[in-house]
Amino acid sequence: MKTEVAPSHGFAAAAASLVTRAEGLLASVPSSLPLLGLRFALAIPFFKSGLTKWDGFLTLSSGAKYLFEQEFRLHIFGSAIAYPFPLTMATAAGIAELVLPILLILGLTTRFAALGLLLMTAIIQLTIPDGWANFHLPWAAMALALVVFGGGKIAVDPFVMPGRK
Repeated sequence: MKTEVAPSHGFAAAAASLVTRAEGLLASVPSSLPLLGLRFALAIPFFKSGLTKWDGFLTLSSGAKYLFEQEFRLHIFGSAIAYPFPLTMATAAGIAELVLPILLILGLTTRFAALGLLLMTAIIQLTIPDGWANFHLPWAAMALALVVFGGGKIAVDPFVMPGRK
């Protein structure tokens, strides 16, 4: 009894066809879904951090005051420089860490909210230089993607600014 072996190029062609179909299926996922996921993924850690900075309405927590006055330093050109106006910086950070994530979740002024969080990430990087690989790089990448692509169609932006995504 003879068993025929399919030519190897037949297997390669079938595999290539399968990959092409799989890629087509993946490409058919609406871009709004991953953009929505990016908005949530970026908003959550900042919002949680913002909650720790307050002991009530516009009352900075003692921990936030201590960190900004005593612990946090800007690591610039090999120097560790104290934050200028530490309580003002703590207040601004606390407000931004609550407001910007809410705007991202809603998809309202998404590009500007993401730009704000990108700038905050840069300052955080200067404050905690060792966090770049685990936290700051992914945050910066997510924020940059949202700055470039916007919030997608599952957002408030397209309704208040027609023609935008």
